[in-house]
Amino acid sequence: MCDHDFRVDPRKQDPLGAFAHVREGILARLKHARSLLPAGTDLLFIEGYRPPALQQRYFTDYRDELAAAHPDWTPEQLHQAASRYVSPPEIAPHSAGAAVDVTLVDQDGHELDLGTRVNTSPEESDGACFTHAPNLSAQARHHRTLLLNAMEGAGFTNYETEFWHFSAADRYDALMRQEPHARYGPVELP
Repeated sequence: MCDHDFRVDPRKQDPLGAFAHVREGILARLKHARSLLPAGTDLLFIEGYRPPALQQRYFTDYRDELAAAHPDWTPEQLHQAASRYVSPPEIAPHSAGAAVDVTLVDQDGHELDLGTRVNTSPEESDGACFTHAPNLSAQARHHRTLLLNAMEGAGFTNYETEFWHFSAADRYDALMRQEPHARYGPVELP
């Protein structure tokens, strides 16, 4: 990502720098999305590739957090609730290098108000993390519309429980577009 003049946020940086990797087709779409934004607005890249083991850890940790808060929930309820915020490892778009977490910044690199911080859970944000949440200010809604229009205009599909998460040509994108198969699947970086 650094070779392409993208603003890269280190908050999800891993020791090997895997977070900054994406497939070439995804990089091309990100470049196109940037070109669709109004002057003075840019993408802030937060995370791309996520190793399968890290995806498993994120999912398990969140499911366990929900289990502690809701001891009466069945394993199926916990899996479904956890899946709203962390993709199950068996279908995770980040592990395919086909998903990105992004937000918007101004020309000075300051994050714009999109209603809640990136990577906030539905519980923490009272649902404001959902792309079309009703409890947003007019300014946050405007910024989300800018982000959504640019990313969708570049061929990405938004995961609607996370305003910041977009993917293309992976299993989720194929499902949403009713494609017979995905172009990209999970990979392990060497």
